[in-house]
Amino acid sequence: MDRIDSIAALEAQYGTPGEASLKKVTAFLTPAYRKWIEASRFCILTTVGSNGTDGSPRGDDGPVVTVLDDQTLAMPDWRGNNRLDSLRNIIEDGRVSLMLMVPGKTNVIRINGTAFLTADADLRARFERSGGMQPATVIVIQITEVYSQCARALMRSGLWKGDYEGDLPSVGDMLAEISLGEIDGGAYDAEWLPRAKTTMW
Repeated sequence: MDRIDSIAALEAQYGTPGEASLKKVTAFLTPAYRKWIEASRFCILTTVGSNGTDGSPRGDDGPVVTVLDDQTLAMPDWRGNNRLDSLRNIIEDGRVSLMLMVPGKTNVIRINGTAFLTADADLRARFERSGGMQPATVIVIQITEVYSQCARALMRSGLWKGDYEGDLPSVGDMLAEISLGEIDGGAYDAEWLPRAKTTMW
């Protein structure tokens, strides 16, 4: 198949962007953008490093990021699988993007910027949970662009319309398949939820 390999050819294929799509971009949080971001408990964090790109889901039971000022956000790095893909990329490159979502809403707020990691005691303490649990590090994001995303993608996908009714393999099924049976998928699935409930933070 032929390829579109120039910006001129790409722009010719799509035409001119609408005025609103250009004017919606700011380099800081407006009050309206801030309200959306503070309502978001879930986002996709995208990073880039020497091994390629990484897209990581991030979620919390309150705001997924904390606004430090109108150009700076803080995201606690809560417990995961310790692969550290996103964190390694941030140390190597620093460029990040966020897609922040609010359940039931079809718009998405997008942020592009740069990030660094810190284990600053005072900042980590801002996210402390009952029992003294704190994030190991905090991702500090310096905003270069923030804007709203058109709602069409979420509307087309029906993302918030209800549960998926089809039959999908579990993570245990995937691990058993990949490991050619070396990992007991049924045991993994049975043990995962109780373990997650006690290691959420």
